[in-house]
Amino acid sequence: MYIKKILVIIALLGIIVLGYFSYKIYTSIFSPNTDFQTETVTVFIPSGATYSAVRDSLRPYLKDLSSFDAVAQKKGYPSNVKAGKYVIPKGINNNELTNVLRVGNQPVRLSFNNQERLENLAGRIASQIEADSASLLQAMKDAEFLTQNEFTEANALSMYIPNQYEFFWNTSAEDFRKRMRREYANFWTEERLNKAEEIGLTPHEVTVVASIVQKETAKVDERPKVAGVYMNRFKNGWKLDADPTVIYALKLQNKNFDTIIKRVLYKDLKIDSPYNTYLYNTLPPGPIAMPDITSIDAVLNYEDHDYFYFVADVENFGYHKFAENLAQHNRNKQAYVRWINSQGVNR
Repeated sequence: MYIKKILVIIALLGIIVLGYFSYKIYTSIFSPNTDFQTETVTVFIPSGATYSAVRDSLRPYLKDLSSFDAVAQKKGYPSNVKAGKYVIPKGINNNELTNVLRVGNQPVRLSFNNQERLENLAGRIASQIEADSASLLQAMKDAEFLTQNEFTEANALSMYIPNQYEFFWNTSAEDFRKRMRREYANFWTEERLNKAEEIGLTPHEVTVVASIVQKETAKVDERPKVAGVYMNRFKNGWKLDADPTVIYALKLQNKNFDTIIKRVLYKDLKIDSPYNTYLYNTLPPGPIAMPDITSIDAVLNYEDHDYFYFVADVENFGYHKFAENLAQHNRNKQAYVRWINSQGVNR
């Protein structure tokens, strides 16, 4: 009888101990283990990161790091760390968290526009994905890639169509470039290619003209009209005489693209540069900035008119006054010169 009681007590203790450990295991796996007040936190895991680095990234956001360790080890995560962007919801448990880190890499929304050079574009992209600006710029300027895809370093900027895209944060520089090449091919549809051929330009040349239009006017509704002026000059064998190309040539000559130039001087028109359309009767070798899609389509669908000149309209800022002949243009220009002199703008 005495032995029976002992066995019953031992059995009860075993059940209690088993229940305790079962409870501990259950809570370590299924109880909430976050320690932040926002609805979510985002963790970025770099390429090649170790499990130790992941733990350090998670440490500020977890109540009990050791319980996460136990679950992660059990599920084999330490030997299968994956780079990426991971969004962790408030109140998540260790089992769910491990699953998020295994398969929950989320894309980032990447956008870019109005970049003047590949250097600026590389910096803009590097602020949004893991790849740094140096590796991005190297990929963008890679001579073999450019030759294979019929680009030059001068016109390579035209391959990057400004828009918003989804990328995984851990996208490499080469994969970013590869994706942008596909997007470029998708952008230049048969319809756009046919329109370019109809107006006598290649896609590269369309982008060059569009970049000038982009710099001339910020008004989307005015861009087809401005494009029409440049196409009139181009079709008639005139020099484009575009001030933005002179500004670009000046920045290139001075090796300073941070310079703000509000006024082109007569001496600037003599800068010996293939970008100076006052000096050379050819299109620049590449875009002077990254044109918006609206500017590209403005060139492809330029307004058919008889204007060959335009100047800023001081009575309707942001827009321009257009002229069919030089005499009319000079009258319009006088009003602009008087205004800019009154503002004290010398450069």
